[in-house]
Amino acid sequence: MSLASFLKARLIPAKLDEQINRIRKPIGSLGYDPWGFNNETFKYGFSLTKPIYEKYFRTESHGVEHVPAEGPVLIVGNHSGQLPIDGILVGYAIASREKNPRIPRAMIERFFPTVPWLGNLLNEVGAALGDPVNCARMLANNEAIIVFPEGVRGSGKLYRDRYKLQRFGNGFMHLAMKYNAAIVPVGIVGCEETIPAIANIKPLAKALGVPYAPVAMPLILPAKVHLNFGPPMYFEGGDISEEQVNERVEQVKAEVNRLINKGLTERKGLF
Repeated sequence: MSLASFLKARLIPAKLDEQINRIRKPIGSLGYDPWGFNNETFKYGFSLTKPIYEKYFRTESHGVEHVPAEGPVLIVGNHSGQLPIDGILVGYAIASREKNPRIPRAMIERFFPTVPWLGNLLNEVGAALGDPVNCARMLANNEAIIVFPEGVRGSGKLYRDRYKLQRFGNGFMHLAMKYNAAIVPVGIVGCEETIPAIANIKPLAKALGVPYAPVAMPLILPAKVHLNFGPPMYFEGGDISEEQVNERVEQVKAEVNRLINKGLTERKGLF
């Protein structure tokens, strides 16, 4: 038995292998799609994420059935925690649901592809550079995409600002309108406590060429995570003013905030 076969047998149970193979994902003859997704690499990522999702963060997910079974979808949530743990957990919740699982794509910051090996690995498990061109092409390909409109404003915020939504960019709304994509809001509670930061050293971040340089504990705390998905929201396209686009963005933001508050009410403690 080859090393690859041995590792696959140890890390990917036959049931999981069959489960992922059943999820329809258009890939080329070499095993990759146009954004670098690879079904076999995803299986390893899925298998390794399972204990993190179920055991370490003890994630509770509600309303994941709201994500449509097909067609273009933007899953829009609050961003937090210094690292993209929130996107990993949201993606796993959708890919592991019993009925009509989907493998969502995640938009990542420009910093990550610059790290040797990391960029290619993230592409192979479903992530892609978070720019409007990539997102537009994926929606045209009927993908489900995880989007955090706060961007680094959300992921890099300090602990004192936890669960305070930062400004949402408007790009996701323009794309949803153009491609008639459903917007599924999700409130994420728990990731704010995984890597609480008390300060951000901006000069150091600038010198290193990274979005932020947080002063935080050098470990990921096992905070319990709650995911609350809301019903899909649809917005008609057409020639409307940017002010009207802003109003629509605020509607989505308000729904994400409602779902955050729902999660905060539901949880009985941080851990």
